[in-house]
Amino acid sequence: MAGVQRILLIEDEARIAEVVEQYLEREGYMVVWRATGEDGLAAFARRPPDALILDLGLPGISGEEVCRRVRAQSDLPIIMLTARDGEEDLLRGLEVGADDYITKPFSPRELVARLRALLRRARSTTEPQADRLERAGGRLVIEPARRRVTLDGRPIELTESEFNLLVALARFPGRVYTRYELINKVQGYDFEGYERTIDAHVKNLRRKLGDDPREPRLIETVYGRGYRFIEEGP
Repeated sequence: MAGVQRILLIEDEARIAEVVEQYLEREGYMVVWRATGEDGLAAFARRPPDALILDLGLPGISGEEVCRRVRAQSDLPIIMLTARDGEEDLLRGLEVGADDYITKPFSPRELVARLRALLRRARSTTEPQADRLERAGGRLVIEPARRRVTLDGRPIELTESEFNLLVALARFPGRVYTRYELINKVQGYDFEGYERTIDAHVKNLRRKLGDDPREPRLIETVYGRGYRFIEEGP
């Protein structure tokens, strides 16, 4: 089984878990299924997987708390499953460290495709990385190789997806990126509903950077097109 990627699935609905497990195993993944947050965290501690698929509405320890604890220890890809579709649920799930968010009912094939893209992104080392990006007159410093961001000398804690989004935008200030381009840069795929995911990442990123969307200093919304990092004047 060397080289087979292990996926930890934490889902309390047996019917959903069985379908997801069948699809993943058909694609060559090894699946470890746990029905509670407590058991899922124990499985993670015994042997960290290559990726985590996590139900938001778990009994006992919530999916949000499981995600928070796992993210504190690992940068592995995390996909959250949820029956809730509100913006606040989406924002919370991404805020605690999830890379993606799928609302039930969902297509197992779409889940597999999203997982494959996230795993591919996690392995990718082909894109050249600048040692240091300084923006906003030097106030914002991004160090891609170190996965580090500081604003006015203060470290800014970002999720993996937020960091990748910031790097994509800040690498070429003034360039407008469509949501399609950003979802592919950040997560490696395009599916229906991707706009909400990117918009949620941008909203969380702005909040952490203290950037008011009504009077942006860093990230600007270009209505009808997408987003851009504001280009500094001469």
